[in-house]
Amino acid sequence: MTLATGQNNRPRCAAFTLVELILVLALLVIVTSLAAPAMSRFVRGRALDSEARRMAALMHAGQSRAVSEGAPMIFWLDEKNGSYGMQAETSGQNGDAKAEKLDLDSTLQLAVLTSGAATTPTTFQDLPAIKFLADGTVDENSPQTLKLTDSAGFSRWLGLATSRTGYEIRDTEK
Repeated sequence: MTLATGQNNRPRCAAFTLVELILVLALLVIVTSLAAPAMSRFVRGRALDSEARRMAALMHAGQSRAVSEGAPMIFWLDEKNGSYGMQAETSGQNGDAKAEKLDLDSTLQLAVLTSGAATTPTTFQDLPAIKFLADGTVDENSPQTLKLTDSAGFSRWLGLATSRTGYEIRDTEK
């Protein structure tokens, strides 16, 4: 086996030239610049979707707890401080040992949208609230829609199902 030799009788090694390396790096820069905006939307959307799913899961847990314990559960929302939680409506003196309090992702804002149909909106400690009744339905004075918005203005809505048995995550308000 013999190697090809150059003018100086030294073996020639196969390698990339500087021009080839620069072309590959330029292609990588172009592909990255095209993919970066899509990736940022993906990451931003994940925080919004994740929070909407977490909120819906806590609602479902509270609804199940209302049915199993035979007592109303309150899902309260603190728009100002960016938090929400679930606890029994009648906690008594000892409080509710199973109460939950969660904080929103720092990039998200929460808004409670009430409809004109509710004459006296449901509240809990002066905060808007959703009341899950012992039969598993949502109280008629509870908010119809919750809106989660991220810093770029993208939103997800949690809207009351037509059967009044829970809330659904939606991409649009209606």
